[in-house]
Amino acid sequence: MKFYRSKFFHLSILVVLIILFSTSCVPMKKIKYLQSEVKKGDAIQTTFEHKKSEDFKIQPGDNLYIRVNNALSTTENIFSLDQESRSSNYYNDVGIYLNSYRVSDSGYIDFPFVGKVFLKDHTLEQAQELLQSIVDDYLKGTTVIVRLAIFKVTMLGEFNRPGEYSVYESKFNIFDAIAQAGDLTTFAKRNKIYLVRQTESGSKVVHLDLNDIGILESEYYTIMPNDIIYAQPVKGKNFAFREFPYSLIFTTISTTLLLINFFKTN
Repeated sequence: MKFYRSKFFHLSILVVLIILFSTSCVPMKKIKYLQSEVKKGDAIQTTFEHKKSEDFKIQPGDNLYIRVNNALSTTENIFSLDQESRSSNYYNDVGIYLNSYRVSDSGYIDFPFVGKVFLKDHTLEQAQELLQSIVDDYLKGTTVIVRLAIFKVTMLGEFNRPGEYSVYESKFNIFDAIAQAGDLTTFAKRNKIYLVRQTESGSKVVHLDLNDIGILESEYYTIMPNDIIYAQPVKGKNFAFREFPYSLIFTTISTTLLLINFFKTN
């Protein structure tokens, strides 16, 4: 009877240890992206149409890169900031910032040779069309280019390289942003990513599920300037493991059995 009781005790300890370590691991299901398969009829959907997100609108505090191109290089200068030196520093973040047009609190830019131009709540395309019409009154055969000088995305939380990143592409999606930050860590809660987006009235918080392939059709799939992406950790991160700790389990079991035998013989 004593023998069976001892065997049951040992077995109970093993079961408890295995359950403890198993529940401390992050399941692969929570790590994989785009898991769900969306079906239409009998066929698996492999093509996804991105919902058009709201166009970015110029707001006070934005910095715009505006360039007027003309066949005669001398005519460009009357619509440009003081850009006597086009050194390599002009093309870095600081140079772009210093040579950009800042939108005032009232929504205007101070455009050389013209004066104040109201651009608040204009899309970049609308701003380009407006400035093109203004320049055409002075010069013919010109091309106006308008871009957002500083396109920043902030990545916070469970990223391998969290921080603020500059974007130099017009089309930039949520996975591009994640790649910039070195991917999510194993402990990131991929089914509940927070996206903070600036709006005309303030900030809007959206929850994104990266485990679901339906994210490809979300209107928030495309990243906008000044977006903040926060990845929160899974519960019990401090007690979780990236991979199943086989060696730790075997070591713990062996040590436990040795201690049990030691106390039984003494």
